[in-house]
Amino acid sequence: MVTPPVCVGIDVAKAYLDVHVLPAGKASRYRNSGAGIAALTKMLKDQGPALVVFEATGRLELPAASALASAGMPVAIVNPRQVRDYARATGELAKTDALDARVIASYGRDLHPEPRLVPDKENLVLQGLLARRRQLVSMMTAEKNRLDRAHPAARRDVREHIDWLHQRLKVVDRELHDLIKASAAWRARDALLQSVPGVGPIVSRTLLIDLPELGTTEHKAISKLVGVAPLNRDSGTMRAHRTTWGGRPHVRCALYMASLAAIRANPVIRDHYRKLRGEGKKPKVAQVACMRKLLVILNAIAQKGTPWEHSAET
Repeated sequence: MVTPPVCVGIDVAKAYLDVHVLPAGKASRYRNSGAGIAALTKMLKDQGPALVVFEATGRLELPAASALASAGMPVAIVNPRQVRDYARATGELAKTDALDARVIASYGRDLHPEPRLVPDKENLVLQGLLARRRQLVSMMTAEKNRLDRAHPAARRDVREHIDWLHQRLKVVDRELHDLIKASAAWRARDALLQSVPGVGPIVSRTLLIDLPELGTTEHKAISKLVGVAPLNRDSGTMRAHRTTWGGRPHVRCALYMASLAAIRANPVIRDHYRKLRGEGKKPKVAQVACMRKLLVILNAIAQKGTPWEHSAET
């Protein structure tokens, strides 16, 4: 009799990690701390799992997922909505941390989500800094929008806060720059991406940090991962309608800004945009197509390790 593979589901909370191991049905709980994660890693090494599944929980899952991936275990981080839909489909309507861990394990056993790259410790630091940069930019935009409408008595305070945010943004940018330059591998990848017209430092860092699959995944899969792949919506009387949705919003936003610059500065993207508009495509449709083409070019360059100047146009 063939022994079924071991599949582990882990429900993540701020304080605890609830674990369920199939087919044994063993449930356990560990603290979501350095010591707890170390104990969890030791326990799972003895189990030899074929797959460890986490739900994406606003980055709370990353320390444990990174530790298990570094220990050589295949880790998949999945969309919580998909797990909840699976639970409803199987009639599991109750919800506790222990039950969630069991449902996650069953989801992994039945649907086999693909293991993906999990950020290592260095990448987690960079992700934290990049997330902080986005927060600072968001706060600065909000304060600038308030400035004109603010009462004269409050404007000085708003201006001072904008100045403070600007200074903090400079500090975070310098830290990001220094960390990337300190690593030969990061430095080389950053230079490759920035060799493409339209891709600047912020776009390059976003792709490097938030899209580690770049250069290791085929073109259709990377487009779907980011959320710029056209998906069929043929139902009823609706035919030949394609939409893009899902994916990684921060990466997609950075790619959108890069495509705006590339339509002006990159001959391949510019010609592609003009061709689509000449065929009657709407501006937004042409824009998304340019985002996808730019992503494919960047993916090919990352795969080949060849800068734009010496790469074949994709």
